[in-house]
Formats: sequence, C-alpha cells, structure tokens
Amino acid sequence: MPKGVGKVVAQNKKAYHDYFIEETYEAGIVLQGTEIKSIRAGKVNLKDAYARIQNGEAILFGMHVSPYEQGNIFNHDPLRTRKLLLHKREISKLLGETKEAGYALVPLKLYLKNGFCKVLIGLAKGKKNYDKRESLKQKEAKREIERAFRDRQKM
Repeated sequence: MPKGVGKVVAQNKKAYHDYFIEETYEAGIVLQGTEIKSIRAGKVNLKDAYARIQNGEAILFGMHVSPYEQGNIFNHDPLRTRKLLLHKREISKLLGETKEAGYALVPLKLYLKNGFCKVLIGLAKGKKNYDKRESLKQKEAKREIERAFRDRQKM
C-alpha cells in the first residue's frame, strides 16, 4: 500500500477472495460535480467495479457513487464510467499485462490522500474454486492460531 494513505473510504474485499493480486498502482480519478461530496460521506461501492485500458486511457467501470442528497440538478449518474489518471508508461505496461489471458484490473481501495480521491488498482489473476477454498482454509488456520495464542496470553 502506498505511503501516506489518508482515510480509506471503500474497500473491495471480494477482490482478494476472487483474485491473486500481483501488482498495485495508485491512480487519481476524474470526478464530476457533487461526486466527491458523496465519496467523502462514504456513499460508494467498489464491489462489482473493474478497470480497462481503452484508447490509451484507463477507464473505471461499475463503481457506484450514490447521488449527493443536497445536490439537485447537479447530481450525476451513479454508475457512469470514470477516467483514471495514470502515467503513460504505467498505462502501456498495464495494457501489455492485461492482454495476457486471465489478467484483469480490479479496484482494491478508494481513499482520500491530501484532499484528492485516489484508487488503488491491482493487476489481478483470477482464482480457481480450489484456490479459493485453500485461501479460506489458510485464513481459518491463522485465526485459530491467533485465538489459541491470545487465550494462552491470558493465563
């Protein structure tokens, strides 16, 4: 995770369950009107969101930002596509990586950093069902070890 991360507004926990995250990139996001006010209020959902490289630009699809309650005619479409701000070399690298089979760009976190809204996107490779079961087993074993250690500390 990049240094100096401010307030985490939204996390995509499902992404860690469905994908192996190989690399992460911090990207700015182009917002319109009252979207930043809704994001600061935490009214955002990354669950079904994904990113693609189109025409040399990184585009974020499926991120739901609820309309701002006090905004009237200036409100936006909640599911509109949003442009991600990345360096040209990062975009070209991601374009080459995503052309390989099984790779996708998945938003992992949405956070505020120095007053700006940032998205942490991950280069992800899809997990198979047996990989997901294995991850759950490891997670459960880790929990059991921590629980046993904590109980031992109390004695």
